[in-house]
Amino acid sequence: MNPAVAAIGIAGCCFAGVAAMLATRAGLGRRKKIRLREAALGSLSSPGQPGNPSASGRGWALRYAETLTRRLFTGATEPLAPSVRGKRAGKTRGGMRYKERATAAGCAKDVTVSAYCEARLRLTVVGAIAGLLAGMLFSVELAVLLAIAGALFGWTALMRDVNAACRNRAVGAERHLSEMLEVVALGLRSGLTFDRSFELYGSHFENEFARECAKAHRRWSLGLTTREEALREFSASYDCDELARIVDSIVRSLRFGSALADILEEAALQSRATYRTSLEERVAKAPVKMMLPTGTLILPAMLLLVMGPILLELAGGF
Repeated sequence: MNPAVAAIGIAGCCFAGVAAMLATRAGLGRRKKIRLREAALGSLSSPGQPGNPSASGRGWALRYAETLTRRLFTGATEPLAPSVRGKRAGKTRGGMRYKERATAAGCAKDVTVSAYCEARLRLTVVGAIAGLLAGMLFSVELAVLLAIAGALFGWTALMRDVNAACRNRAVGAERHLSEMLEVVALGLRSGLTFDRSFELYGSHFENEFARECAKAHRRWSLGLTTREEALREFSASYDCDELARIVDSIVRSLRFGSALADILEEAALQSRATYRTSLEERVAKAPVKMMLPTGTLILPAMLLLVMGPILLELAGGF
């Protein structure tokens, strides 16, 4: 073998080994940084973290957006649309609408506006590709229709989950609001202050509404904000008009020193009656909602079962 060729081969192998070592070290360093960022992000109290019960009622698209938010934060993935980020994403029509609904859904801190836009784009692309591949098994026309349907489904999936989370939080607030008012009123009757009574409910009850109450109490007890601002932000995080009215009454009573226990007891009775009325209304709407699946799925099958033999006999007679 030519010594020059052998020297060139050995040098190339050495160069490739050094390059592979540097690339491996860079990859390990990047993974270490990602793990450190994920650990820092995981130390925050977020509903999207595993083990937190508030994330159990969220849809698959919203959970994917929460995961994508963490991956974008840690640099584990790159955005498909890097131009729509930060303040520019918040100025878009979809971003502004998302911020309004995300506050009431309790996911404004878990899914950023840029991650929301990125998740909608990715879900749209995946839905269009899935519909196209499924339709290509039959015909080109069906592939086009399914691609359009898949894109629309992916584009609207995330906002549907946000709206559903908003409704679920509102129902939870209506359900536990009377309980919270009774506990606070009982504490006031026992000689405790409003702050201590509100803290007792948040620390001794296990539900999402109680955890939000405890979070609001910690904010003003630690001096991060005033009590009035914390209560108003707490009521704004729920799409519940009754909660907003009760918080206004509480703030007004605390400001002017009026009797708060009587107001809370009366509000608890009204809240319980309102929740019972809403439950009766939802139960009354159930038969009407069942008419659509009954008419589209069950009724055709029954007609085919009854009329099928008759049609076969008529066809055989001809």
